[in-house]
Amino acid sequence: MSALELRDIVKHYAAGDEIVRAADGVSLSVEPGELVALYGPSGSGKTTLLLIAAALLAPDSGSVSFDGREISRLSVRESSRYRRDDVGFVFQSFHLLAGATTIDNAALKVMAGGLSLREAKQTVRPWLERLDLGHRLEHRAGQLSMGERQRVAITRALAGNPRLLLADEPTGNLDSHRTQEILALLRDICHQQGIPGLLVTHDLHAQRFADRVLTLRDGHLIDGLDADLERTLA
Repeated sequence: MSALELRDIVKHYAAGDEIVRAADGVSLSVEPGELVALYGPSGSGKTTLLLIAAALLAPDSGSVSFDGREISRLSVRESSRYRRDDVGFVFQSFHLLAGATTIDNAALKVMAGGLSLREAKQTVRPWLERLDLGHRLEHRAGQLSMGERQRVAITRALAGNPRLLLADEPTGNLDSHRTQEILALLRDICHQQGIPGLLVTHDLHAQRFADRVLTLRDGHLIDGLDADLERTLA
């Protein structure tokens, strides 16, 4: 089983005359079967770390490895294959096709892996039913609520049996009951399938489901949930 390792990651941005230090020498390991919740103020660089882990963004310096491979050194084609075959990424912005049905949107990633449309639909249907979307299979994305769109995006990320789970605010559009269901699902998938999971969140519920909690502040990691941030989120 494979661990995700980020070592000495540095990523700075220019914002006008200022330099934003999203990551200032961040090192982080997520072990197989472990779900880590990463908190931080808005704009602190949490999503930046996810994008670097997914080979969607290159660090200024440092390295990323998964399954013994240096992800930060992959070619464009190799990076694309890594995301397709290994990574289940739940994007905050969903990335659904407005004119496509629920089941077609959910099937896009497994189709990219080589399954036919029929096979892909058979693969994702149980996940959609598990997430209470069985009655919405033929609805267009534009007809779904924000919470339903979120669950379609989660289905798409999980249906291909990824070896690494990365999630950016996966419960941001869900009510409290559904939030806890999804967090429990993500935790159980990491535990049962022995895959590492990194969850970026502002949701205080995530503390109860994560194996470990970290806070990113001023470009550095802090163990646990920062007390000042917790008061802000409460």
